[in-house]
Amino acid sequence: MVSLYSLLLACTAATAVWAAPSEAKEKHELVARQSLTLTSSQTGTYSGYYYAISTDGNSGLICILGPGGQLNVTWGGNVSSWICGIGWNPGAARTITYSASLPLNGNVDLLVYGWTTNPLVEYHIIEVFGTYNPATGATKKGTVATDGATYDIYQSTRVNAPSIQGTATFQQYWSVRQSKRTSGTVTTANHFNAWAAFGMRLGTFNYQIFAIEG
Repeated sequence: MVSLYSLLLACTAATAVWAAPSEAKEKHELVARQSLTLTSSQTGTYSGYYYAISTDGNSGLICILGPGGQLNVTWGGNVSSWICGIGWNPGAARTITYSASLPLNGNVDLLVYGWTTNPLVEYHIIEVFGTYNPATGATKKGTVATDGATYDIYQSTRVNAPSIQGTATFQQYWSVRQSKRTSGTVTTANHFNAWAAFGMRLGTFNYQIFAIEG
């Protein structure tokens, strides 16, 4: 089975892209010429955005980066663990606007994902999760109300696990939206402030992406 998911990302509170009908073919051809196809774990920059792709090494994952924060992800075959996203390095308390095309009941997650150092923290703001809540097993700390919904806040510890600093022990922070959605705005500062109120301290921002994870 092969699945296709798409994402349009912006770092402003609202964006709009308009093209006259006569420009549609030209625009389509331009996007085709200005795309970057990735199939293996790597990081870099493209069209003004930082990107990060991680896969377990099996075949089937295809991430296609387009101009202006566009991302198309295809996966199938034997891929069992992957994440593909675009964003910024370093991260920050940004307001992120996005629009995605993916099923709400599939086995994929849609999220803000990033790292900080000193302390080493892996953080997640989950807009959609699939059949399995990735924060399962973590300790619930409370909730935060932001961007039209309530998010459950969790914390967990990974011991001797892969990280941006190699194998390490680090904290994981989670905000999981109770009502799933595939488009909207994420005010990351509200999550960061809520985490801090629960003693969940962030460090110096490393990369920050809006991602599709399977």
